[in-house]
Amino acid sequence: MALYSYLRVSTKHQKIDRQLTNVIGAYPGMKDHQERIYKDRFTGTTTDRPNWNKLYKIVVSHARSEEYKEHDRIVFDEVSRMARNAEEGFALYKELFLLGVDLEFLKEHHIDTDSYRKAMQGIINVQIATGDESADKMINTIMGAINEFILNKVEQDIYRAFEQAEHEVNLLHDRIHEGMRDAKARGARIGTPKGTKLTTKKSKAAKEIILKHNKAFGGTLTDKETWTLARICKTSYYKYKQELQAEMQKKEAS
Repeated sequence: MALYSYLRVSTKHQKIDRQLTNVIGAYPGMKDHQERIYKDRFTGTTTDRPNWNKLYKIVVSHARSEEYKEHDRIVFDEVSRMARNAEEGFALYKELFLLGVDLEFLKEHHIDTDSYRKAMQGIINVQIATGDESADKMINTIMGAINEFILNKVEQDIYRAFEQAEHEVNLLHDRIHEGMRDAKARGARIGTPKGTKLTTKKSKAAKEIILKHNKAFGGTLTDKETWTLARICKTSYYKYKQELQAEMQKKEAS
């Protein structure tokens, strides 16, 4: 079995450490294979999940490959880490289940794909043949309806788990927004003051590359070549370039 894990936080105040501790607690061997633990952080300003997309492509590729012999399993701390809403989560769950990928939720084991698979295997699947065509048709119709009812019941349980997770996340966001409104009403400063520049290791490294290689600063690379080399997006590139030009103009003026 090839074991993977996916961890995600959705606010800057949340820590991913708790999820990591829970996963390693359940699977101690993951501590030595953290390259198989994929992590994402997104907030209200971005819904990108680049590392989930990477993991998704890996397991789907494995599932569709005739040469890949292992069985993939993705472990989540809880169901809310898998998707942003119930519709997305349920659709993704069924897609991966049908491909043969196992999904495990440490806090909601009742909706693990193992549980779903056992429930499906337990569905009554009997074809009646009494010799009376009308009676056989009626009985088999009833049995088919029972099978469909059981399968729908299991799927409803899974959907409700995602729905409940979405509801709890929405409540959390509402509490955060209410707290921010209350703090603002009391005169507390919320967020970063306008005009404040945030310096990160990534932005610093990117600016060094721009200064060294971009034509605007005496280098040989075009704008596109520069942001590709710096591994930043076009928007960030022009922002950093503008800031550098402003800094240079300020130095020249002084």
